[in-house]
Amino acid sequence: MHDHPHARPHAHPPHLHRREFLKRVAVGSLLCAFGEGCGGLSRTGSASAKYDLLVTGGRVVDPSQGLSAVRDVAIAAGKIARVGEGLPRSEARQILDAAGRIVTPGLVDVHVHVYDGVAPLGIPADPNHIAKGVTTVLDAGSAGANTFPSFRRSVINVVDTRVFALLNISVIGQASMTPDTQHGELLSLGYANPKAALRTIEEHRDVILGVKIRLSREIAGEHDLKALAIAREASDAAKLPLMVHIGDTHSSLKDIFAILKKGDVVTHTFHGRAGGILDPNGRVLPEVRDAVGRGVNLDVGHGRGSFSFDVAEKAVRQDLLPGTISSDVHRYNVDGPVFDLATTLSKFLHLGLTLEQVIERAATNAARAFGFPRGLGSLREGSEADVAVWSIAEGDFEFVDALAQKRIGHRKLVPVATLKSGRIYAKEQKR
Repeated sequence: MHDHPHARPHAHPPHLHRREFLKRVAVGSLLCAFGEGCGGLSRTGSASAKYDLLVTGGRVVDPSQGLSAVRDVAIAAGKIARVGEGLPRSEARQILDAAGRIVTPGLVDVHVHVYDGVAPLGIPADPNHIAKGVTTVLDAGSAGANTFPSFRRSVINVVDTRVFALLNISVIGQASMTPDTQHGELLSLGYANPKAALRTIEEHRDVILGVKIRLSREIAGEHDLKALAIAREASDAAKLPLMVHIGDTHSSLKDIFAILKKGDVVTHTFHGRAGGILDPNGRVLPEVRDAVGRGVNLDVGHGRGSFSFDVAEKAVRQDLLPGTISSDVHRYNVDGPVFDLATTLSKFLHLGLTLEQVIERAATNAARAFGFPRGLGSLREGSEADVAVWSIAEGDFEFVDALAQKRIGHRKLVPVATLKSGRIYAKEQKR
């Protein structure tokens, strides 16, 4: 999906446009990109080999199969052909040596903002996602019914990252609110139009996977429950899940959660503002546990103002874990404290989750949380050949939350290489 061979390579910082950063390379032409020195990718010279590429010797972490062990991953015709031990190198045209690395499914980030150039939060998709191990993203409401066609034409249809979207219940999407113009898209309920939303969803059902609403006071004012009822109407009519942004809402979390159904998603679960998931004594609220029991998914959505180490630490100690880990990476946090999904996952490694648990929440669970095409977030045979290769750096790393609170972690997940549908994506190498 969305394969475009015309991207031109340049060497620029990661916040610039993909054509100024990414290089689509034919398998076999990138010899020095995967680690220190050359030799990561090599040819076997056999044009008749059964596999196009063999990723060898890495620790494969694929929670969808309960797999965490050294395995080889064989790719043919853009699909996972086989995962096994000691697969013969002679059977592949290309070899990617992943010894000492971690090999996972390409990650799925279910909360990003990539309507670059229109929605103020938007950033270029490719240098911030596919270049960093994330092959599939879900834009969380940057566009509404009136702006979505342009979003599709200018972003979804042309970038290399696989982009899906949640449609903002406001017809203007997130086009109105900047640090200089504090006017939320739902301060006027006239912008919340379920009929327009449903019409747009029906026209773009292949890429719109749900409805998004932001309920903070600065965005929805004091009529958050009325706005939520309108979003619920559109979501139910489209038979798609609803993602709800919480934090500093006029109404109580209990009242908001009462409207949510199985399959809906609450994002910014661990924010540190008013209207959070903890009571004054730091205990998880019963309505939060009740919602999880009803099948509501708790998502991280780190963002610029929506992740608190203190809240997350208390919740994890009470065995309340997120169902999905997403970055909410956007213009105002891509240079910190979020940076990317890998950094967000590293923060949860610091919080005590295992590598398998964080990959589960950024691949397996994420691919199931919305109606993504089958075959994403997994390395099962026949799945899309989306593969990410990682190293785990060890040392002392400073991690910062959205409240400027710091923690020192000792493991950091570092992206090394990304394959989408069997094609390799990498940064342009410095000359």
